[in-house]
Amino acid sequence: MNIVILGSSALATAQRLKALYPQALIHGLRGRVEAAERHYDDFGDSLRALYRAGQPLLVLCAAGIVIRSLAPLLAEKGSEPPVLALAEDGSAVVPLLGGLAGVNRLAREIAAHLEVTPAITTSGELRFGTCLLEPPAGYALADLQQGKRFVSDLLGGETVRIEGQAPWLEAAQLPVDNAAKRVIHITPQARPAQPDELLIHPRSVAVLVERTDDQLAARIHRALSAANLAPQALAALLADKARMADAALHAAARELNLPLRFIHGASAELPARQLVSDGLHLLLAEQPLDVERLGQRRGRLSVVGLGPGAAEHMTPAVRRALDEAEDLLGYDTYVKMAGPLRADQCLHPSDNREELQRAAHAFELAATGRRVVMISSGDPGVFAMAAAVMEALESPQSEAWRGVELEVLPGVSAALATAAKAGAPLGHDFCLISLSDNLKPWAVIEQRLQHAAAADLAMAFYNPISRARPWQLGRALELLRQHRAAETLVVLGRDIGRPAEALRSLTLGELTPEMVDMRTLVIIGSSQTRRFPRAEGGDWVYTPRWYPNL
Repeated sequence: MNIVILGSSALATAQRLKALYPQALIHGLRGRVEAAERHYDDFGDSLRALYRAGQPLLVLCAAGIVIRSLAPLLAEKGSEPPVLALAEDGSAVVPLLGGLAGVNRLAREIAAHLEVTPAITTSGELRFGTCLLEPPAGYALADLQQGKRFVSDLLGGETVRIEGQAPWLEAAQLPVDNAAKRVIHITPQARPAQPDELLIHPRSVAVLVERTDDQLAARIHRALSAANLAPQALAALLADKARMADAALHAAARELNLPLRFIHGASAELPARQLVSDGLHLLLAEQPLDVERLGQRRGRLSVVGLGPGAAEHMTPAVRRALDEAEDLLGYDTYVKMAGPLRADQCLHPSDNREELQRAAHAFELAATGRRVVMISSGDPGVFAMAAAVMEALESPQSEAWRGVELEVLPGVSAALATAAKAGAPLGHDFCLISLSDNLKPWAVIEQRLQHAAAADLAMAFYNPISRARPWQLGRALELLRQHRAAETLVVLGRDIGRPAEALRSLTLGELTPEMVDMRTLVIIGSSQTRRFPRAEGGDWVYTPRWYPNL
């Protein structure tokens, strides 16, 4: 859910909506709404990007602005997300798009929260008090086009009878007549709908998979056909917990667009009636299945990099992982940088020296089916938590860890962020070296410094100095000066991407350890690195992509 506003005058209403939808994000125009959780520079571009991503939109501005912004994208009614326009003061709620995605339901929900009347204009819903073309969760319409004709007939004065269990229709104002020719039929059975019939399938079938192969989805379709069950009646795929990492199982779930749940052996929560076909157990229930109560979903651990610190340098994939997380782990400073976060998300900050314990904790949480995010600054694979997570998984404390869905999402590293601010000092071959000898011998660091300097590589130093390691940077500079001239260019980037960022260019001869602290990224140029004045003051520093003798 996304709440989009243009100015601060709409912020109060946006915050009222946030109370109704705690996971919603407030998007505000940069420079106008600093209190927003996300900022955009162009209203139309931002709205269209969210619409293309299928995101529900609550837009607090004139309906005409929303319509003109989204008009180029309007195509297939059946695939559009809900889009609503709201008055800035919350006095009007207008559903615009997404009639088959619950927009009128959202409009009624929002209007009740704001204590106003929604501007519902859908004829069928106004007349009957429900949208027959958008059954509630747990039910699926068999044929949208036939459904449109059916509703049109009812609006034209035809009566209807109901066969099967449809509790939500009991409160509707349908023209019910038990002798009516037209019928709403609720059934999981597969068959063509009759001309005078609205066919709705309850999602009351689950498939328990005991054997997988690359034809699993096709086998499921054949099993359903043999049992005369509609594909729309499928609610979920089930499998034993030992199959959590089975690629064929996940591929079939994606192909069938079904949730996947895992159980341990026989489960009392499963429906009693079973049909066995081609190694598949078709489980039939009398009512739509509550998938969330069927077994356990596969847990996910996302190892993410926040980038250097500024929100605009965070990748969209990382932001989505943070928004979807139930648990967030990381060094306390980085967890605080990951905001904005929701009140219902569990935070597990820890000391920066507890990396393996943190990784184990993350796997334990994810193994229970939770969405977990491990937070690093910069890029998680550059002197950060991705390696610690891999180390923990290689020799897991529990076999359940191997069933966790693991992903590593890249971020903008400190070296790349500092280099971008300076120009392109890493524009040719370079290497990254941590000067911390906490996890590797200093002798190894010296050897690598010597080789990198002799190879004329530009270098970026991580962890250059700290109170516990006060002498290592000085020794590194001694080694470099054996290979590099005093005029070699150096870039110091401190807190790049954060409010106190500072950038400085100087020479190797001028550099002293006192100029550097633990929050400074040090770039040592190659023999070819050069600089020239910026128009606005200071210097651009870059390493050419060519060598003079070529």
